[in-house]
Amino acid sequence: MPAYDSREITEGFPATRTAFEALLADLVDPARSAACAATEEFIATRAREVQRLMLQEWLEKRAAGEQRAQEVAGSDGVVRRCAEKSHARLLSTRFGTVQVERIAYRAKGASNLYPADAELDLPTGRHSHTLKKLAAVEAARGSFADAQTAVERATGTHTGKRQTIQLVQRTAADIDAFYTFARSASASGSGSGSGEMLLVLSADGKGVVMRPDALREETRRAAARKAASGGGPYQTRLAGGEKSGRKRMATVGAVYALAAQPRGPQEVIRPNGADREKRPDRPRATDKWLTASVAADARTVIAAVFDHAERRDPARTREWVMLVDGARHQLDLIHEQCDARELEVHVLIDFVHVLEYLWGAAWCFFAPADPGAEPWVGGHALAILQGTAQHVADALEQQADAAQLSEHKRAGVDKAVGYLRAKLPYLGYDIALAEGWPIAAGVIEGACRHLIKDRMDITGARWGLPGAEAVLKLRAVISNGDFEAYWEYHVQREHLRVHTVRYRDTLELAA
Repeated sequence: MPAYDSREITEGFPATRTAFEALLADLVDPARSAACAATEEFIATRAREVQRLMLQEWLEKRAAGEQRAQEVAGSDGVVRRCAEKSHARLLSTRFGTVQVERIAYRAKGASNLYPADAELDLPTGRHSHTLKKLAAVEAARGSFADAQTAVERATGTHTGKRQTIQLVQRTAADIDAFYTFARSASASGSGSGSGEMLLVLSADGKGVVMRPDALREETRRAAARKAASGGGPYQTRLAGGEKSGRKRMATVGAVYALAAQPRGPQEVIRPNGADREKRPDRPRATDKWLTASVAADARTVIAAVFDHAERRDPARTREWVMLVDGARHQLDLIHEQCDARELEVHVLIDFVHVLEYLWGAAWCFFAPADPGAEPWVGGHALAILQGTAQHVADALEQQADAAQLSEHKRAGVDKAVGYLRAKLPYLGYDIALAEGWPIAAGVIEGACRHLIKDRMDITGARWGLPGAEAVLKLRAVISNGDFEAYWEYHVQREHLRVHTVRYRDTLELAA
């Protein structure tokens, strides 16, 4: 291949050269601070303008060489034969704002077409894809105000808070389609040898504080009724069981792989703390995938969880286990999915929830902080793990009757007994332990904390629905390790929406 002349390639960048030489001259100026940190900051700030000029002059060089086409046909059926040069638009980039000039193709009564915009893959708005990506990553990490500040600090480009929110919302627009159409089971991490691994599904919900206009209709009506009646019994706090009427429930779903590890009940519950240090290491969840939504209802999210699980195991060769917290509505939705798909899924209630009910019952018989409560709870928990939840419920009821507890005093026992009897079909821990299935929903609990509490529950946050949904979905994509793959897919989809569909003979491709 013949050698090229670098002077020909770099011709036409005078402003860049001048700015760079000025930077070098100021860098060696004896009057400037000699501190390394100050020099580093100086170079970073001044070099940004050099980079902006480099991009600006590259765009100018490209515009000067743009070839005029005889005609350009739009998808509206109009052929544009009139061409005008030097149509300019501004573009905010990570180096600063530049001006893009290109040829406009025009026809009377039709909108202009700019083929150069498609070639450059320019966005519809003023902010470049790179700025949009940076804003999305920062907004998923911290508040919108912090994201705005971080973008300005990193690029020198100011974006308003409203603009930052809009950039984040546009970035998240293709996440559902990405997981439905673009991310195959292998890309989602089904892993080699996955047929020997359990496929574990889980779902849970957590409230997000919303602005009044973003609440679900039933929540908004309940809040209005409460306000009309003068509110609750207290002015400074909520009464027991009272809801603030400020939250909208977000649903989080998870799918992951887990090696089966058969074990006995005594390896889970060891009364009096015997041999705790000798507990075997539990297998770790792998190939974890999360999804979440505050806009969609629980039915939609749980369906997405089952969709993803089926993409992972289309032949249904793996053992499916689903861990839940026991909410009746959630269980109904799970059975609805199983029936519709003709699936066999082993549904278990998180054993930690059962323990909470047992501790609630314990305080009906023991004084607060009485050390005797722990072995009492441990003994009943061990019996439940051995598959005798019905006998435990009967024993609790008999003990409360024998103690002649008042209705108020035995409330914790009655709750535990009612819970155990109502959830009995989902308390088959003896079978689960023998088969090596998980019985605790730590993965989904951690996902709720990470996806929602750590970001959505920051002090003073009140969310609008589009912003909350975008941030929640972006956090899930980032947690899945899929953000870079998603970003590539999103940019392709943006190009299709913004540019490809404007030209003739591309409608079939866009579909």
